[in-house]
Amino acid sequence: MRTVIKGGTVVSASDSFVADVWLEDGKVSALVAPGTQLGAADQTIDATGQYVIPGGIDCHTHMEMPFGGTTASDDFETGTIAAAHGGTTTIVDFAIQSKGSSMRAGLDAWHAKAEGKAAIDYGFHMIMTEATPSTLEEMSAMIREGVTSFKMFMAYPGVFLVDDQQIFRAMLRAGELGGLITMHAEIGLPIDVLVQRALSQGHTAPVYHALTRPEIAEATGTERAIALAEMAKVPVYMVHLSAQRALERVMEARDRGLPAYAETCPQYLFLNEDHLRGEPGNEWKGAGYVATPALRPAHHHEHLWRGLRNYDLQVVATDHCPFCMKDQKELGKNDFSKIPNGMPGVETRLHLLWEGVTQGKISINRFVEITSTAPAKIFGMYGKKGVIAPGADADVVVWDPKRKKTLGVDTLHMRIDYSPFEGHTVPGSPSHVFSRGDLVVQDDKWVGKTKRGRGQFVRRGTFGL
Repeated sequence: MRTVIKGGTVVSASDSFVADVWLEDGKVSALVAPGTQLGAADQTIDATGQYVIPGGIDCHTHMEMPFGGTTASDDFETGTIAAAHGGTTTIVDFAIQSKGSSMRAGLDAWHAKAEGKAAIDYGFHMIMTEATPSTLEEMSAMIREGVTSFKMFMAYPGVFLVDDQQIFRAMLRAGELGGLITMHAEIGLPIDVLVQRALSQGHTAPVYHALTRPEIAEATGTERAIALAEMAKVPVYMVHLSAQRALERVMEARDRGLPAYAETCPQYLFLNEDHLRGEPGNEWKGAGYVATPALRPAHHHEHLWRGLRNYDLQVVATDHCPFCMKDQKELGKNDFSKIPNGMPGVETRLHLLWEGVTQGKISINRFVEITSTAPAKIFGMYGKKGVIAPGADADVVVWDPKRKKTLGVDTLHMRIDYSPFEGHTVPGSPSHVFSRGDLVVQDDKWVGKTKRGRGQFVRRGTFGL
């Protein structure tokens, strides 16, 4: 199958130029001057007036993840189909090592969840819930299989939390192997005290999810994680950074030349703590905005946008972990601490960030970098993913800057009964989405010949920035 995308403006992390893009056998075969003939094409896409960008890479998703007495509502089929509709063609999800079990068992379980279901390509990080001698030894086997990054938590005591000694041991081992430690950097033990104190005082509404998770808890966790990485002489990557003071810790480290990296998420750029308060007479609506870290006051938005412009934040991922309001979020109806933590976002990330481009908050090249190229580089996929260049996977999105879309339950494809952005109109959206050369989405409709199970596992390389 030969496809030519004609007359669009190809956008990379550094350049923008008009070219025809040829796709063949699942790869980008050529970029040529408009009108250059390279033989017959089986399919021609007119991209005049549109942008041609590398498919989005969402390096932080949680499909079908058990949490809080329930399971994320999107599985690898529904979640990856939704991702494709939003212009994302690769996800990196999180396999979980259960406490007392092996990473191998966790990886096998997540392969079973994804194989035969994913509609786009996918990789895995490994959540390490302990760093025992056997677990540290297992890290080499994970890396050989292309699982080259490991997430550790300073939060969720009894579930995910590990102490500094375990984090430090894992960092040292990752340094030996070329792996990368990613950190949920939010000190969970003091947070648990604040949660219990609020409940004892009769505070049960969703907003107390934020009020018991102050900004300083994230800033302190971020500082600790960077200090441990500096001692171990290894890079570190902060997931879902949400607040000014945590960002300042990353900025200070980077100013000293340390390899500290961080992502933020659309919810921290567009939503704020007030959403957790719900509406007059309906405080419960705020449950739809419960995620961790919690939403912050609105003044943090500009700090995070500036961090993206100034390269202090490298990536925008989603932390997509959706739970329906009915039957799932309702588990915490009378106790905010029992509301499953997570929000939907895998489909709307590019739509929302494009709004940032139209408002002058980031450039179009930076848009491509933070949604595709940077995650590809940091997580060992660059060259295959994250770029439109001969030999790269033909994961290509034709982005129509004038194709408005109103976000909502009825217009999106995630398996969820609400949208945090219900009624919000975004100024652009994809007209065509290619995954390994297959046209899978056109004009917001799935047009691929197959859907379930067409995605392939991506074996990622070791950290090499």
